[in-house]
Amino acid sequence: MSELDHRGRPRVVVTGIGVKTPAGCDLDEFWSTLLSGRSRAATITRYDPSPLPVRIGCEVRDFDPSPYLGPKEARRVDRVTQLGLAAAVDALAAAGDPGADPARCAVVVGTGIGGLITLEDQVGVYLDRGASRVSPFLVPMMMANATAGMLAMHFGWTGPNLCLATACAASANAIGEAARIIREGSADVVMTGGAESSMTPTAISAFARMGALSTRNDEPELASRPFDAARDGFVMGEGAACLLLERLDRARARGATLHAEVTGYGRNADAYHITAPSPGGSGAAACMQLALEDAGIGPEAIGHVNAHGTSTPLNDAAEAEALHKVFGDSPPPVTSTKGVTGHLVGAAGAAEAAASILALRHGLVPPTANHEEQGDDIGLDVVHGEPRAIAPAPVLSNSFGFGGHNATLVLTPVD
Repeated sequence: MSELDHRGRPRVVVTGIGVKTPAGCDLDEFWSTLLSGRSRAATITRYDPSPLPVRIGCEVRDFDPSPYLGPKEARRVDRVTQLGLAAAVDALAAAGDPGADPARCAVVVGTGIGGLITLEDQVGVYLDRGASRVSPFLVPMMMANATAGMLAMHFGWTGPNLCLATACAASANAIGEAARIIREGSADVVMTGGAESSMTPTAISAFARMGALSTRNDEPELASRPFDAARDGFVMGEGAACLLLERLDRARARGATLHAEVTGYGRNADAYHITAPSPGGSGAAACMQLALEDAGIGPEAIGHVNAHGTSTPLNDAAEAEALHKVFGDSPPPVTSTKGVTGHLVGAAGAAEAAASILALRHGLVPPTANHEEQGDDIGLDVVHGEPRAIAPAPVLSNSFGFGGHNATLVLTPVD
């Protein structure tokens, strides 16, 4: 088969995957948890959440950064970077040495907020102890591009190094832009994905004040319920996921495992409202169409959709409308893994791309947790209850962010 796509561009494949998520910190646990359909939401344990209006979240439990960072270095990077670096190291280890010129190796990482834990902690230090006690590492720990910079330094890669901060679309944008970098010839190998750890008291309070979060404090395991009639908001999560992308010809030549191909990428803007989706999901629908056109396929070729599906009333309804605009009266099966993981914000798109690739590998679509009675405003074939077997076919993965940022990926089995 050709090593160029339908537009004559180098084909781009995924050769390594690493995850650090509430559903698990390795691929086997991540996948088995998604297939179980059991939510990982619980009362927040990292600090006392009792004064907060929302006290639940999806934390990455039992994560130990020490295998990836020495004790001194770990203290000098925010948790978001610890998670991102660990996921990237796992992805590269799984892929094997790509054997590329470091100047032809790039990093493109997304995050919605960056080192918010450090920023919030150090504001407290300033208020309690004064300016002279603020950490000199505050700036490099809190800056959004810290994870991208750390990955390049850790791997010694001197090619393009970018950080995308497009809210909840950030890591899907990162993967799409990484594929474009390879297609345009600026790099042969790209570590890409996203990381987020912003479950701080201030952030939880702010999202709660917006009315964006579920308030099921007494039933956290039932709180995240995408496309369900009783959905009342999302559950904040944290985590990281990274993919190693390579040019197909190089990956084949070195005998790498080819997990999937990035065949399509769409991105656009709603240009409508800073938090609400455009009416009728028009921006999301246009984004999906762009991704299909980039992949050179029609809607009928898609086997299933990994939806953005946050569990908020407005966004789930808008995405459902968008899917009907693109696919007509009978969209393909739809799932949202946020029922299990919560919303990983800037890391969501990458974690869901990983889930989509695993669905292709195993021929199974994970069920949407807590989907008991479909909302009247949805009208989709939402996979729930049990995993669903599917035939090999491209999957469409959606990510939409505050600010009106839309990103859609098409991931395809490699022929």
